[in-house]
Amino acid sequence: MKAMILAAGKGERLRPLTLHTPKPLVRAGGVPLIEYHLLALRAAGFTEVVINHAWLGQQIEDYLGDGAQLGLSIRYSAESEPLETGGGIFRALPLLGDKPFLVVNGDIWTDYDFANLHRPIAGLAHLVLVDNPAHHLAGDFALVEGQVEHSQHAPRLTYSGMAILHPQLFDGSEAGAFKLAPLLRKAMAHDLVSGEHFMGRWVDVGTHERLAEVERLLGVNH
Repeated sequence: MKAMILAAGKGERLRPLTLHTPKPLVRAGGVPLIEYHLLALRAAGFTEVVINHAWLGQQIEDYLGDGAQLGLSIRYSAESEPLETGGGIFRALPLLGDKPFLVVNGDIWTDYDFANLHRPIAGLAHLVLVDNPAHHLAGDFALVEGQVEHSQHAPRLTYSGMAILHPQLFDGSEAGAFKLAPLLRKAMAHDLVSGEHFMGRWVDVGTHERLAEVERLLGVNH
């Protein structure tokens, strides 16, 4: 199974760190955020990784190269303009092939074991959900007996930015910028999205405060 890391975000709330450094190369505990993912993916048995990028993306390619020094094969999907999550994945599909693939947001930090996702799925997507963080108390989706629903009536959890997606989820999509969530909701309506609730360590590193939180979890002393 191949893996895709979404690394095209601009990271505006992490300025000035991201004025001259792409968000995935921002360091926590001295290590670029994206490197934590790559090492965890390798440990979980993934060897082929696709990374999309836009803002300062050449720096990511210069830093990681073809991935050989990490024991990986890395290919890149460059975006001249931001395509959002759905559009970015759709553009990279030729590199990902016709089988389900893992996708992970490049700007999260977690101790989730990606080996849990190295398996077949029955539907079009399998989402990893987490408890709602303070900055997103409303949550995204409900998890009912292993199925993910777009429900207002069940308790909602937050999409972690980690999933297995089947390329067929994008059937009918066209090139350009579009969000992933509407495709997921459409699949949910047909009971084609499974899910799990992860209760380990997970941080959406969108602000300086949350970057500091990652460093606390890593035991970095300031």
